[in-house]
Amino acid sequence: MKILVIGGVAAGTKAAAKLKREQPDAQVVLYTKGQDISYAGCGLPYYVGGSIETREELIVNTPWKYAGLTRVEVHTGQEATALDAGAKTVTLRDTATGTEQTQGYDKLILAVGAEPFVPDVPGTALPGVFRMRTPDDAIAVRDWVDQNASRRAVVVGGGFIGLEVAENLLAKGLSVTVVDMASQLMPNIFDPEMAAYVKRQLQAKGVRVLTGTALQGITGTDKAEGIATDGGTIPADLVVLAIGIRPATAFLQGSGLEMFKGTILVDNKQATNLPDVYAVGDCAMVHNALTGKPQWSAMGSTANITGRCLARNLSGHEALYGGCLGTGVVKLLDTLNAGRTGLTEAQAKDAGFDTMSVVCVTDDKAHYYPGADSFVTKLIADRATHKLLGVQVLGAGAVDKMVDIAVTGIALGAKVEDFDTLDFAYAPPFSTAIHPFVQACYILESKLSGAFETFTPAEYAAGAAAGYQVIDVQPEAKIPGAKWVNLAAVTGPIEGLAQDARLLLVCAKGKRGYFLQNRLKAFGYTNTKVLEGGAFFNQVKVAFTGAIPPEEIKRVKGLGCLQDKRYPDRFNVRVITRNGKITAEEQRVIAEAAERYGSGEVTMTTRLTLEIQCVPYDKLDDLRAFLAGAGLQTGGTGSLVRPIVSCKGTTCQYGLLDSFGLSEKLHERFYLGYHSVTLPHKFKIAVGGCPNNCVKPDLNDLGIVGQRVPMIDPAKCRGCKVCQVEANCPIHVAKLENGTLHIDPAACNHCGRCKGKCPFGVTEEFMDGYRIYLGGRWGKRIAHGHPMDKVFTSEEEVLDIVERAILFFRDEGITGERFADTIDRLGFDYVQNKLLTAPVDKEAVLQKKVKGGATC
Repeated sequence: MKILVIGGVAAGTKAAAKLKREQPDAQVVLYTKGQDISYAGCGLPYYVGGSIETREELIVNTPWKYAGLTRVEVHTGQEATALDAGAKTVTLRDTATGTEQTQGYDKLILAVGAEPFVPDVPGTALPGVFRMRTPDDAIAVRDWVDQNASRRAVVVGGGFIGLEVAENLLAKGLSVTVVDMASQLMPNIFDPEMAAYVKRQLQAKGVRVLTGTALQGITGTDKAEGIATDGGTIPADLVVLAIGIRPATAFLQGSGLEMFKGTILVDNKQATNLPDVYAVGDCAMVHNALTGKPQWSAMGSTANITGRCLARNLSGHEALYGGCLGTGVVKLLDTLNAGRTGLTEAQAKDAGFDTMSVVCVTDDKAHYYPGADSFVTKLIADRATHKLLGVQVLGAGAVDKMVDIAVTGIALGAKVEDFDTLDFAYAPPFSTAIHPFVQACYILESKLSGAFETFTPAEYAAGAAAGYQVIDVQPEAKIPGAKWVNLAAVTGPIEGLAQDARLLLVCAKGKRGYFLQNRLKAFGYTNTKVLEGGAFFNQVKVAFTGAIPPEEIKRVKGLGCLQDKRYPDRFNVRVITRNGKITAEEQRVIAEAAERYGSGEVTMTTRLTLEIQCVPYDKLDDLRAFLAGAGLQTGGTGSLVRPIVSCKGTTCQYGLLDSFGLSEKLHERFYLGYHSVTLPHKFKIAVGGCPNNCVKPDLNDLGIVGQRVPMIDPAKCRGCKVCQVEANCPIHVAKLENGTLHIDPAACNHCGRCKGKCPFGVTEEFMDGYRIYLGGRWGKRIAHGHPMDKVFTSEEEVLDIVERAILFFRDEGITGERFADTIDRLGFDYVQNKLLTAPVDKEAVLQKKVKGGATC
């Protein structure tokens, strides 16, 4: 028997290998369009980010290795162009020569997969525009970033692949914008409130996310320079199109195969409507295990499973495919994974289910164990039968384990209660004593029984809690404007709260709110609701009546919103400009924000940030969300690393270093990377391109100044009557003494102006580098920084010293003192020695509890 397999990535190679094991005497011949087979398509984004280092690691099997292991006959570079089912032949074209051949078959397996969807807009063929489907695509992206020193990337598409690419480009230090025309990220995969949480987390890490934004074209002439959208242009050094894929089945049109939107329709044995023709993988339509309805499942897992099932079916076994559940898992950030299976709440309702869902936040392992974090879990069940329909999980930990439990339960038709007493594995490094999945089931059961009365995050965001008084049930008051209740002290009705009052109980994650609700019901309260997910998941806001309290003014100040002393309810909002340099589009966004939310005025601070003036308190959140949509952040206050200041040394005639480039690295690594790290006081960093000190680096906690140290060659000095070096030295430290040029190394500021001034080459040789100043400050107590003894010669050295200085200040500084005070107290020599030679336990320093002392 001759079995022809067309396609050699996942489904085709799995089916062919299993067939050859089941039927050793069968002739199994595999043809594939590309030169690679069986490659790790799901690993491509991680090659871009560098987690996967080499191309070879992406290739699961080479054609030769695979043929040797399986005895399958493999032909690469062969594209199928036609199927004649009556004659039982397939026409193939050699991709290198264009020559065609016809191959007959007894059985035909179509595993041709899918290909990237490229929209019909201008510019998609420009250099710098990429897809993400093959190893060559991933290699091209990484090479482009490295060879062009790319700093800005746009990823078009907010699905799994697009977000994985975005995460890996972010890890390479690029500024990343994700654009999707849908109203949310990961549409039809996660419900809107879960996707909104993901969006907020990505934005908090510096990813610009624009949903509801349609791509209109790629801008640029010789290469990609950005994208045009219905909301404006976005500059970029590269563009990755991850909009989606389409089945690669165009050549099968007119073949007689039954198809739907390009997918090949098959039964549960992967058979098509044509005799002896089968289809598996991304080109085939399967069915949903819950609803029984057709579903396209373009996943590597589905491809491998159906490929194996088909091989067994063709070998005399019965291996019926049970259907897919849309199971998926994705790494979005180092601190955020996402997984899901089954139906979303919207899909379940569309399928006719009367749903009940719950969003809960639980520990992902024993809370005291190092590295413990939280799971945000959404369970969806049928209200009448309690049958589990779907789960969505977000968190830093093993969300896949939560999802896999749900897969098993849904596949077996389990009710929520069926999980209650299952003996899941427990040890502190891995889980909680009652498994987080079971905890989620308990919470949903309480809701199904009526014992737990709630507003879901979706209901709260839609305004369902209007008219409810917010009660803060956290261990200490944290919700501005809410009434705080000490749970431990509630032993009866709460003074000032009527028993029929509409009360919204909000705690950190939901548990304390439930405890209070349970207690209040016993005391006769009849109208309480708990906000699912609490303040951890929801953006809880309480409208103030009367004056804004001091603690709220302090809170928004930490967000970069400083009260305008002229008005009780107006704030000046500080916009971070990444060393004072922003794009024209960002300027337009800031101007529009000022007109839309403020007085229309924008001021520049001495730290090269912009302040939108006179924004009403109740518009602060809207303003910040508007700016975040353009990738702009507010902030620049508190006991933190402050926004980096830089001169224009990159472009200035006197500049000795790429001040923009260095300051952007400092911004990414320390302003963003250390943004959650509290210090004893504020920590300001400035980069000056030369000793002119235009941005006063030596008046910052840490200043970096470009240096060009002259390496004089006295043998070339002719003792000219008028020495050009002496005449042109701006600080007059170059002197002709006894017929020879001398430059006092202690007095020279290393400005480099003497380069090229001597016609005989006395000052042609220089050492370029960086001088670092420690402990400067301006304000009420001005202090000039101490120059470190060493002139550093690489950016890597400078970045290392900056990090050491920040960690040193966190470790040995005292709350309320500036870095200058720390140096004065401990001595400059001690501090310098620590920064240059002492080992640093970064993890221990970052885990240390530090209280900040900055008041502005």
